[in-house]
Amino acid sequence: MTMAPAAMKQINNENLKKNRIQVSNTKKPLFFYVNLAKRYLQQHTEIELSALGMAITTVVTIAEILKNNGFAKEKSILTSTVGMKDQDKGRTVNKARIEIVLEKSEKFDSLMSASQAAQPKPTDEKVVANGNVVANGEAENK
Repeated sequence: MTMAPAAMKQINNENLKKNRIQVSNTKKPLFFYVNLAKRYLQQHTEIELSALGMAITTVVTIAEILKNNGFAKEKSILTSTVGMKDQDKGRTVNKARIEIVLEKSEKFDSLMSASQAAQPKPTDEKVVANGNVVANGEAENK
């Protein structure tokens, strides 16, 4: 059984949307997106970072951080303009758009396991603070 080209394209678009991160420069901090991209790369072999307008610099920075730290390799970059309706003026305004596709590097899994091993783990140790013994965040008077 073969699928029509339109059906294949729709399936491919749905798969792309599952690994797409749309970045805004006002909603979340930079490293939120860096960490999100790492989590997406754990689940997919490639991810797509996209942004409009002023958020483009944020997407480029995220991609460079991932590349320079060895987590991803650049696969493709697409730039375009998108016509958007300006609510205040009632006219169409062109916005710059970028899509950067990154693929998981060969070193990704070893880098992720090393970074997770370096994370501090909570302990059950007792620490003396101000003359009181603190265990699990609660002070015991001695």
